[in-house]
Amino acid sequence: MSTQTAPLAAHVAVEPDTQKAAYAKVFWRIVPFLMLCYVVAYLDRVNVGFAKLQMSQDLNFSETVYGLGAGIFFLGYFLFEVPSNVILHKVGARIWIARIMVTWGLISGAFMFVSSAPMFYALRFLLGVAEAGFYPGIILYLTYWYPSHRRAKIIAIFMSAIPISGIFGNPLSGWIMDSFHGTSGLAGWQWMFLIEAIPAIAIGIAIYFYLDNGIRDAKWLSAEHKAVLEYEIAQEEQSKEGHHSIAGVFRDKRIWLMSFIYFCFVMGQYALTFWMPTLVKATGVVGNFHIGLVSAIPFLSAVIAMNLIGRSSDRHRERRWHLVIPALMGAVGFTVAATSTSTTVAIIFLSIAAAGAISCAPLFWSLPTAFLAGTGAAAGIALINSVGNLAGFVSPYLIGFLKDLTGSTQVGMYALAAILVAGAAAVLTTSPKLVNK
Repeated sequence: MSTQTAPLAAHVAVEPDTQKAAYAKVFWRIVPFLMLCYVVAYLDRVNVGFAKLQMSQDLNFSETVYGLGAGIFFLGYFLFEVPSNVILHKVGARIWIARIMVTWGLISGAFMFVSSAPMFYALRFLLGVAEAGFYPGIILYLTYWYPSHRRAKIIAIFMSAIPISGIFGNPLSGWIMDSFHGTSGLAGWQWMFLIEAIPAIAIGIAIYFYLDNGIRDAKWLSAEHKAVLEYEIAQEEQSKEGHHSIAGVFRDKRIWLMSFIYFCFVMGQYALTFWMPTLVKATGVVGNFHIGLVSAIPFLSAVIAMNLIGRSSDRHRERRWHLVIPALMGAVGFTVAATSTSTTVAIIFLSIAAAGAISCAPLFWSLPTAFLAGTGAAAGIALINSVGNLAGFVSPYLIGFLKDLTGSTQVGMYALAAILVAGAAAVLTTSPKLVNK
C-alpha cells in the first residue's frame, strides 16, 4: 500500500489563509509527536555513551572495545535500512514505525544484562537491526505532507530532537546512574538502560492509534485542507525528473555523492553524541550528573543554530551554502576544542562544533528529496541514510582506536575536522538548479 497521495486532476485555488491553516494543523498534529519519538530513539541509541562512564570499568572494556560496540549498531542498521523503508512505503508508517519502536525498546532494555564484550556487540547489532528504517522512514513520511520548499525548516524542527535528547537525556542518564547505583544489586548503568527503554515501548504502541499514513487518511483535516495539501505535493511530484526504480537508485551517481556527503556530516554528529561525556569529563568536570549538565550546553547551541539556519534555507530557497558554512563551523569547533586546556574554551568550541555538525543533518535532506520521488524516494533516502550512518560505526571506533594509540582524543578531533571540510567541498559540486528549490 503506497502512502503517497494521487495527483489531483484539477487546479486548486489556494487562499493564503487556508494554506496557512492547513499546514498549521499538520504541524501541530504530527511534528511534536514525531520529535518525541526521535528524542526517545536517539536517547536509546546513544545512552551507551553515558553507560561507558561506569560500564567500561565494571566490565573491563577498553576504549577500542567500547568504540567497536558503540559503532557496530550501524552495521545492523546499514543492512536492514533499505528493505525496512521500502516496507514502510508499502504497508504504511503507522504499522511499521510502531513495530520499529516496540522492538528496539525491548532490545535496549536487554542491555542491562550485558556481561561481556561479545554480548555487548551482539545487542548493539540487534539494536541497529530493530531501529533500521526509523529515521529515513520519518524523512520519507514528511515528504508525504510537505513539499521541498517547506521541508528544511520542518526537518530542522524534527531533528531538534537530537540536541534535545542531549539537553535532557544527558542529565537524566547521569542522575539515574548516580541515584539508582546499587539499588536491588544493579549498577547505575543497568538501571539507566532499563528505565530509558520503557518510553520507546509505550510510544510505539501509541503510534499505532495516533499516526495517519498520509493526507487522505487524516480525519482531523477538512476536505478543503486535504485538497490544498495534496495539490502542493502533486505539483512537486510532477516537477521531478521521474520516479526512480529501486535498481535505478543504486545506479544513480547523485545518490552515491549524497551518501558520501551525509557520511562526512554524520561522522561529526556521532563523535559528539558518543564522546561528549568523555570529552567533558576530560576537562575536569566531576560527577555523572554534573557531566550531564555541562554536556547539555553544546546541544542547546545546536537547537538554536539548526532551526535558525533551516528557516533561512527555506526562506532563501538556497541549500548549498547553508550546508557548507555549518560544516566549516564544526571543523573549526573540533580543532580548537581538541587543543584547549581550558574547560570554558573547550565548552565554547564544542558548542560551535555541535551547532555546525548537528545542523548539517537536517539541512542535508533538502538535497536528495529535491529530486527523488515514489518508491525510488523510499529506497534512495534509505540507501543514503544507511551508507551515511556507517559513519556511526567508523566515528566512535576511529576515535577510540586513536585514543588508545595516542593517549589523547586530539588526533581523532583533527581527523573529524578534515572529514567535515571534505563534506563541505562535496556539497559545492552539486548543481544549484537541482537542489535550490
